Amino acid sequence: MRANDQNLKKSQARYQQCTFCIMDTSDPLITFNEDGRCNHCLAVDRWKAQGWNPSGDSNKLDRLLETVKSDGKGRDYDVVLGLSGGVDSSYIAYLCKQWDLRTLIVHVDTGWNSELAVKNIENLISYGGFDLDTLVVDWDEMRDLQLAFFRAGVPNQDIPQDHAISAGFLRHASRHNVKWTFIGTNYACEGILPTSWGYDNTDVTHILDIHRRFGTLRLKKFPLLSNTERFFRYRMIWRLKKASPLNLLAYNKLEAIRELEKQAGWRYYGGKHYESRFTKFFQGWYLPNRWGYDKRLAHLASLVASGQLSRQEALHEFATGVTLEYTAEDRTYMANKLAISEPEFDNLMQTQCHEHFEYRTTSQRKKKAIAILNAIANKMGL
Repeated sequence: MRANDQNLKKSQARYQQCTFCIMDTSDPLITFNEDGRCNHCLAVDRWKAQGWNPSGDSNKLDRLLETVKSDGKGRDYDVVLGLSGGVDSSYIAYLCKQWDLRTLIVHVDTGWNSELAVKNIENLISYGGFDLDTLVVDWDEMRDLQLAFFRAGVPNQDIPQDHAISAGFLRHASRHNVKWTFIGTNYACEGILPTSWGYDNTDVTHILDIHRRFGTLRLKKFPLLSNTERFFRYRMIWRLKKASPLNLLAYNKLEAIRELEKQAGWRYYGGKHYESRFTKFFQGWYLPNRWGYDKRLAHLASLVASGQLSRQEALHEFATGVTLEYTAEDRTYMANKLAISEPEFDNLMQTQCHEHFEYRTTSQRKKKAIAILNAIANKMGL
């Protein structure tokens, strides 16, 4: 399959690459200073100055753990953790065991778990002696929404899966009267990710508009959760607090993988977020071939900006690594999983590309209002 004309135009645009990390003009919104450094790695520098603690030399983590254990008194659990089986969430699960936190694991099954992901989750549950609560998303509705997004031709095809995971996790977490949630989001491995390559997976207006245009089923069971509901129900009423503990310690991805393999029998997938068969296809083939966006670039640039790789090491890994080949086996698997014929799937992969803004989205005024409310809640310690 061939990339569309839009990608050809992008490839003909003036090429420039950051002199510090390896991000380049495949991000159409990238900017560079007079030294050739890009806005992305400069932002990482600001985060380091504003509280991110990559050296792990402060007592912020100790204070967080003390608060979590104190707030957990009289409750069944100290913390609830969403576990996908990926590196970041798996390492937090491993640390929760080391920190002696009474931890509930919530896993949202969207139907795309690889066999290795299932095994890794089983091994971590066994290692930590954790309780596990699994939400299985209705497959017919999941499939219908994903087909709708393919028909819409937008770049971020992971929105249905990501939304189901975040919304499903919040619903399950709130059932257990737990005060704290830990999330795997971190600057060390995810400090760089161009907004131009995707779109907000929490925008219910956007999701429903695409499904209205291209879906065939009613979404009766799919876990939809607006940003307004996230704020008022889960933050203000349930007072559910979240923390990113990986930002409070010297988190190194390669060291985390080695520790997980040694202590918990965990195994790596060969790529970030490849625990999901869908995400592996989406990031490894769809984005590079349909849109010219290669997320490996951002993932490696993040490791450079956080000091885990040198620029030369990142360039070498990017050059010697490959995006996925679209094999006959992949084609058959995706078509069968989505319950369509292989020619139908081929046609979906050639659908005209459209930007997310060509469909309805939540108004900027409403987004700004929610952002202000969240900022106020942060200052109040809510």
